[in-house]
Amino acid sequence: MRVRKSSVPSSTLEAEYPGLKKRFSQTLVVWQKEHGRNTLPWQNTQDPYRVWLSEIMLQQTQVTTVLDYYAKFLQRFPTVSDLAVAQTDEVMALWSGLGYYSRARNMHRCAQQVMALHQGRFPNNADQLQTLPGIGPSTAAAIASFCFAERAAILDGNVKRVLTRVLAFSGDLAQSSQERQLLSIANSLLPEQDLKNQMPRYTQALMDLGATVCTPRRPQCAVCPVQDLCQGFAGDAAEKYPVKTKKLKRSTQTLALLWAERPDGSVWLERRPASGIWGGLYCLPVFESQDALMSFVPEHLHVRMASLAPLKHALTHKDLYLYPVMTGFSVMDDMPQRITATSPAPAGAWFAPDVWPGLGLPAPVRKLLQRDTA
Repeated sequence: MRVRKSSVPSSTLEAEYPGLKKRFSQTLVVWQKEHGRNTLPWQNTQDPYRVWLSEIMLQQTQVTTVLDYYAKFLQRFPTVSDLAVAQTDEVMALWSGLGYYSRARNMHRCAQQVMALHQGRFPNNADQLQTLPGIGPSTAAAIASFCFAERAAILDGNVKRVLTRVLAFSGDLAQSSQERQLLSIANSLLPEQDLKNQMPRYTQALMDLGATVCTPRRPQCAVCPVQDLCQGFAGDAAEKYPVKTKKLKRSTQTLALLWAERPDGSVWLERRPASGIWGGLYCLPVFESQDALMSFVPEHLHVRMASLAPLKHALTHKDLYLYPVMTGFSVMDDMPQRITATSPAPAGAWFAPDVWPGLGLPAPVRKLLQRDTA
């Protein structure tokens, strides 16, 4: 979906929401300067690389979590060209623990395309930015707004919440037509003057308001700068919005992990398939059940097997219950060939204790292995 530039006619917007178009953006610009977040490391810059990096990391991830990852990435990859020429394993290793690993793979591909197709410069408008891997409409609008002062409306989760409450927008955002209507109104509310200064400030204001004041539960309406414009507040129903009926049900999955280790501390790790959980990362061999794991390990090694305490790992819409089993391998013991319906022979190898920490590993697997070395 491209960033749409069409908008609701001013007369219609003013008739439905008196004073909104005239005051909304200006009020937020003033508020952000005094009360918004202004000291985050990716703020106060118009470097598209740094803004893009922060926007990708902040997708579905809290600011407090991103801070350390952002600093480490910039230290290792200070420019888009540095990231483009990096080895995939190094990128995934730095991303390990941040989750949603497709973001890291797309980020690496995006850097390579910026170098190959755009002479090392990010496109300067939202439409062209969306042609790059991993950049969707809202991310493209954020980069275009912050770095190039383009009148492009972001519509991430925080912004949807702010706008639907201010507008008392009752359309079901599970329907694409309703989300398009909200985006059209969002474009109508964008600043129209002094864009170089106001577009970055306004865009940041919407993010800040949703993150710190107009929160999902118990919004702080008493300190909201647009309280007098908010239809949700006027109807004492702010928490009713946004409306989205389609919700994913949370599920559970049980997996067994084989921790095979040699006397020198080397562990056997396999690269996961690109799709599915932990896509593209190195991981202990994964089995659907402990029985399947036991059947895989040669019988003469069963006497060396020990079940460890189970782990629970929460994904966005799924809880993983992991049951690690540790088995000692001698230097003469080789890992049996893995044969499954999806991967007849996963790429695996023995990794020494000074090597595996530098690989991209799922967070629970890294914690498990590090616990042994602590």
